[in-house]
Amino acid sequence: MGRPTSASTSTGTSASTSTDTGTGTSAGTSTGTSTGTSTGGGPETGRGAGRSITRGRVSAVAVTVVCLVYAPIAMTELWPYATPGAPAIGEWLLGRSVSPEFVAEAVRDRMGPYSRSLVPLIVHSVLGGLLMLLGPVQLLSAVRRRIRLHRITGTVFAVTVYVSMAGAALYLLRTPPAEAFSGAAFWIVLATILVGTVGSVTSGILAALRGFPDLHQRWLLLCYGFLMTAPLLRLEWGALPPLYPGLPLQDVNRVAIMHLGALVAFGALLASRALDRRTSVPGLTGTWAPGPVLVAAHLAGAAGLGWITYAFLDQGTQGRRLLVAYLVPYVLIHAVIAFRAARARRQGSPWAREEWRLHLAAQCLAPAFSAVTVPVLERTMGLDRLTSLIAGVGIGAGMLAYAAIAVVSLRILHGREVLKRQKEFGEPPNRPVAADPSATAPTAAAPTAAAPTATAPVGAAEVGGVGGVGDARGLVGEGEHR
Repeated sequence: MGRPTSASTSTGTSASTSTDTGTGTSAGTSTGTSTGTSTGGGPETGRGAGRSITRGRVSAVAVTVVCLVYAPIAMTELWPYATPGAPAIGEWLLGRSVSPEFVAEAVRDRMGPYSRSLVPLIVHSVLGGLLMLLGPVQLLSAVRRRIRLHRITGTVFAVTVYVSMAGAALYLLRTPPAEAFSGAAFWIVLATILVGTVGSVTSGILAALRGFPDLHQRWLLLCYGFLMTAPLLRLEWGALPPLYPGLPLQDVNRVAIMHLGALVAFGALLASRALDRRTSVPGLTGTWAPGPVLVAAHLAGAAGLGWITYAFLDQGTQGRRLLVAYLVPYVLIHAVIAFRAARARRQGSPWAREEWRLHLAAQCLAPAFSAVTVPVLERTMGLDRLTSLIAGVGIGAGMLAYAAIAVVSLRILHGREVLKRQKEFGEPPNRPVAADPSATAPTAAAPTAAAPTATAPVGAAEVGGVGGVGDARGLVGEGEHR
């Protein structure tokens, strides 16, 4: 999750050095002529920027604490299944936060499915704990620019992800969906998380090898978001039983997966925006999420939400409980993304606005995707309506977030290809993606890169880096100054 640095002079050469991480590979250095300057930070300064930095640091500390606490829990979670009576930190904590009977029932329910693939699951669990420790090291070493440490731990992180996910894959392959813990819906959600984790870490590695640190960062944050589903799920195992007294762990699990994918994908998006302070990206023109596209996405999402609501209400008390667990986080996340997109427009930050809008379109389409998935699961896997609903809703947000990052990646790559062709044919550069004319115009004291007059360098860091030109501090939480 590397962060690039760049420096530019007004009349000489522009040297841009991109430092990628996580794979032990460094990006190249590109140079070109420049007569303009592009800016990195947003227009907000002073007290607002200070609050943004503080929130970012608090969030980073909170995630680190969760990871450090969960690591030993993950590493010891399966000991009782290998040796009955063996100590397990997670079960001990859950027994005291809920009840010993709740834990005993959970162990009994999982004993059958886990016994068929105990060794692969132990490998998966122990390495999962190691990943919880490596994640904060990766993030902090990137922010603090400890490049050598970041590359070494990044290589270890990538290999560990592949081996850990291989253990999970063996469990899923050996366990029929209907016989999995918490049923076929949870099996489908786990399989989707596995594919998303492997796909995102692979995309991050390829981005680093090709010298695209901004894309590398986004994919690795999504990968770690998928990994964070494990500790967050355990937190919900402890937090939800007081809200639903007497509800067994399998049903608590179903409630949690209604929103787990949406929460981790949203967290990855917030982190990506906090670490990317560019107001514009050279080579990007227009928008891939114009008003008509967003209107169509909202209409499709509303139709999907309506169908999902009707289908859940038709399932009685359990359906209503699951519907609430899905709708409340969905509405809150949608409101935050829409607000951030609007504020980026007001602040004259076109790149931030573009990324928020692309994710807003994906957020809108998630219910429509889930609604279409339900009958497909019914027919292909022979599932009942409720199980298909839980699975379809459980995977919708995560899959659409993955698609949104893929579109964002293509958006940036397209801009770089435009710059490359302009350089080859000696064409004047296009204006970067610009805010709407109605957006607040930037003042002279806060210039933006909306109209550069130079051909930006083409290569690994032609976009000026996450910290922007001349500003490579890259503190967590500085984002577009939320």
